[in-house]
Parts: sequence; structure tokens; C-alpha cells
Amino acid sequence: MLNVVKDQEPKRRYQSRLREDGTRRTRQAIVAAAGELFVANGYVATSLADIAVAAGVARPTVFAAFGSKPALLREVLDQALAGDDAPVPVADRPWFKPVWDATTQAAVLDAYAQVCVLIGGRAAALFETVRRAADAAPEVTELWDTLQANRRAGARMVVERLRSTGPLRPGLDGERAVDVMWLLNDPAHYSAMVQRCDWPADSFRDWLAGVMRDALLPR
Repeated sequence: MLNVVKDQEPKRRYQSRLREDGTRRTRQAIVAAAGELFVANGYVATSLADIAVAAGVARPTVFAAFGSKPALLREVLDQALAGDDAPVPVADRPWFKPVWDATTQAAVLDAYAQVCVLIGGRAAALFETVRRAADAAPEVTELWDTLQANRRAGARMVVERLRSTGPLRPGLDGERAVDVMWLLNDPAHYSAMVQRCDWPADSFRDWLAGVMRDALLPR
């Protein structure tokens, strides 16, 4: 009997991994479909049934995976901001590391401008989708407020990093600097200049870094 149990345990673990992989692939298919439909058709006009059809799953599967449309929208945004579904904060991501590694104020802002480009490319359209939905769907208003608060927290983190490497522009206190950075890290700028005006992403990054330097650093 002991030999039988030992022989079956690896098989059960293998089957468990297969189920976990299948569940993750299903979730990712739903997230991808939802992101495309939310941007193309708007949050309000997109139903869980629409998302299920696009993802190739049943509607109850979408509900079982995420519970509600607002929760699914939040997951779509989280993955767009982070780049994947791993539970790792943005500040701990490898692509944010250059901000921490920079040794001069200009290098900090150059690195953060690149972060803004990465996030804008992945999430600018979704930010606009949420902004519009917040006017028509009360359940999205809290998410929009959270996005704004998170952007401000990110701005504060970078300003603190900036102040650790040198002084701010004369007459600019910490809170006002956070205000300025919060304004400049808005993905709407990426949307306007890259997606609407057809600027190359590198040109936008260089422009944004220059604006940040002019606004925040001593001349």
C-alpha cells in the first residue's frame, strides 16, 4: 500500500500543476479580452458576456475568476501597470530599478521619464477608459480616485529620491514638487503626444525628462 501511495503522489502534483496552469491561462485570456473590449467599446458598453465570448470561455467562468466587472477592470489595470500578473510592486520591478540606481538628479529624472513611457505605452488608453467610465459608472469612481492617489504616491517616492541626491529648485518645497511630478507623470501626456500626435516614444521620453528637469531642479 505504501508503494501505491508513493507512486500516486507525483501524479497528483503533476495534475495539480496542470490545473493551475490552465486556470492561469484562462485568467490571462479573460484579462486580455477585457482590456481590448474596455478600450475599444468603453467600460459601460462592455458586458461580462462580451468578454466571455472574446476570451472563448463561458460567462460563469469570467464571474468565477473575478467576481464582478469592476474587479476585472482593476485586474486589467494592475497588469497593464505592472506588465504581468506577478504580485510585485511597481517600485520593485526591474524596469524601475534605474530610478534607484541613478546617482545624479538628472539621471533620476531620465530614468523616471522612461518609466512613464513604459507605463504610458501599456496603460494610457486604459486610464482614459477609466476616466470616462467614472462619469457614468459610480462603481468605477473609487478606482479612478485610487489611480490618482497611486500616481501621487509614485510622484512623492521619486521626489524623495530626487531630494536624496541634491536640492530642489529654489523656492520649490517638497509638496509643491510632488504636485508638479504628479501632473507630469499622468499617462494622458503619453496618450496625447505619442498616440495622438505620433511622436516617437524616445522623443516623448526626452521631452518629458527635460520638462521635469526645468520644473524641479536648480538652474
